[in-house]
Amino acid sequence: MTIGEANREALRRIQAGTATLVGLRPAREVVPGLGERTVLHAGPPVAWERMCGPMRGAVIGASLFEGWAQTPGEAIGLAESGALSFDPCHHHRAVGPMAGIVTPSMAVYLVRNEPFSAEAYATINMGQGKVLRMGAHDASVLERLQWMNRELAPLLDDALRRAGGVDVASLIARALTMGDEAHNRNTAATSLLIRALAPKLATTRQGDVERALAFMGASDSFFLNVAMAACKATLDPAHGLSGSTLVTAMARNGTEFGIRVSGTGDRWFTAPAPKVQGLYFPGYGPDDANPDLGDSAITETAGLGAFALAAAPAIVQFVGGTPRLAVETTERMYEITLGEHETFRIPALDFRGTPLGIDVRKVVETSIVPVIDTGIAHRQAGVGQIGAGLAEAPVSCFVEALEAFVAGLPARA
Repeated sequence: MTIGEANREALRRIQAGTATLVGLRPAREVVPGLGERTVLHAGPPVAWERMCGPMRGAVIGASLFEGWAQTPGEAIGLAESGALSFDPCHHHRAVGPMAGIVTPSMAVYLVRNEPFSAEAYATINMGQGKVLRMGAHDASVLERLQWMNRELAPLLDDALRRAGGVDVASLIARALTMGDEAHNRNTAATSLLIRALAPKLATTRQGDVERALAFMGASDSFFLNVAMAACKATLDPAHGLSGSTLVTAMARNGTEFGIRVSGTGDRWFTAPAPKVQGLYFPGYGPDDANPDLGDSAITETAGLGAFALAAAPAIVQFVGGTPRLAVETTERMYEITLGEHETFRIPALDFRGTPLGIDVRKVVETSIVPVIDTGIAHRQAGVGQIGAGLAEAPVSCFVEALEAFVAGLPARA
C-alpha cells in the first residue's frame, strides 16, 4: 500500500465511523488492562517523579477516593514506593481532560463505533471550581466524586439505555451550527445532551434527579468528556495502518506533548509541553501557569476544537483574539490536513467540512503546526483553571515522527 493509499484508507475509516453513547460502567468492568492499582493519566507516559503539580494532586485525590490511602501523605508514599502503576489513558482506549486520571472505581462513558467494533471511554466531567482534573482533592472534591460515581452514573446509564443511546457525532454536528467547537466551548452540546436525556431521567425511579439535572446544567463543559471519547472511538480504527502519515493522537501530560502516527505503531514522539497563550482570570498570569495539559487535543486530532474555531467566534472572548482570528486559525489548519470532515461543518465557511487528518509530512513541509484551544491550569495542585487560550504543538514532535516513518519504509518505497 502506498502512502497515498494508506492515508486515504485512514481518512475513510474516520469518516465511516460512528460514535454512539450507550451507557456508563465502572472502569474496572470495561477498560482493558486496568489493574486494581492502576492509575491512568493524560498524555504520553510519565513517571511520578516527572509529573506536574496538577497531575500529582489528581493522583492523590484518586488514591483517597479509591481508599488506597487515608491521607494525602499516605497517597504520596504509595506513588513514590511504586505501589501504583501509571499508564497513559490512550493505551487503554480512554481519554481524560487535564490530568486525565482514571482509576478502577470511576464510572466511564462507553462510546461505541459500531462499523469498526471500537469503543472508547472517559470519566464524567466534574464541572467547574475545585475539581480532580486540576489536582484538587479536598473533602468537597471527594464527596462529589462519590456522588458522581455511585449515584449520578447509574442514573445516566439507566437513561441512556432506555433512550437507546445518543448519536454523539450528530449531536456535535448540530452543536457546531450553534456556536460550539466541542473543546473549550460545549454550551450547545451540553444543552442538547440534557435535552435528549431529560425525559428519561424524569421518569426514572432511582436517585436524585433534581441534583443530577442541576449538576449537568451548571457546567457548559459537561459534554467535553463525551466528545473526547467520541473522537477517540472514531480515530482508533485509523491507527496502525502501515504507510499512513496521519496523526491519530495528540496529548499532553503537563510535562511533555506527544503525538502518535498511524504508520509508526504505538510509539510516542514527544517534546516539552508548550505554554498556553491566552487570557488569565483576575489575579493570575503566565508565571502561575502549568504547561499545556490533557488528552483533550483528541478533539483537534478529529477536526474539532481549534480546527473548528471558525464555528465558535464567541470563544475568542474566553481565549483571546478576534472572530477573524478564529476563521484564520481554521483556514490555516486546512494546510496541514488530508481532507475535510463530511459530518462536522462550519456555517461561517459556507458549511465547509472541518479540517481533518493531520499529516506529519505537511506539518514539516509547511512549518504550520496544529493549534489547540485549551484551558490553563495553575501549576500548583488544586488551584484550578486560571485562564484559557491557544497552544501550538511543538514542531519537533512531527519532525521526529516523519524521520521515524521514513526510516521504517521498505527500501523500494
